[in-house]
Amino acid sequence: MTGTARELSIGQVAELTGLSIHTLRLYEREGLLISPVRRLANGRRVYREWDVDWLANCMRFRASGMPLAAIRCYVELVRQGPGNEDERLALLRRHRQQVVGQIAQLTDCLELIDHKVGIYEEHLAHGTARDLWSAPSTGIEDA
Repeated sequence: MTGTARELSIGQVAELTGLSIHTLRLYEREGLLISPVRRLANGRRVYREWDVDWLANCMRFRASGMPLAAIRCYVELVRQGPGNEDERLALLRRHRQQVVGQIAQLTDCLELIDHKVGIYEEHLAHGTARDLWSAPSTGIEDA
């Protein structure tokens, strides 16, 4: 998407990103864009394609669980320019650790689900699904 100077309306940006116009306005109010959104004489917002690229990063940060406050802090550091890369790195490393923890937790959840799926598939394949609930020895591990 980079490389051209095309200007985009808020509706076009919403369409390109999948974010609602309300969310785009919220992100602007919250200071999550690297540079201010330019306004035309009539007050309409004008975005650059670079803004769309940055919003894609914001969406990935949000999808990974990064709070708006942390994104705002990162944006403020970027706005300050060179010289604070150690702070940016620390912020990203902290969030990375949280994501690694989420992945480990989700992997554990997936293992449980896979185990339960295997139990049900086996019982359904052998016609013993009713045994899951009638046999006193099956216990909670079969539930």
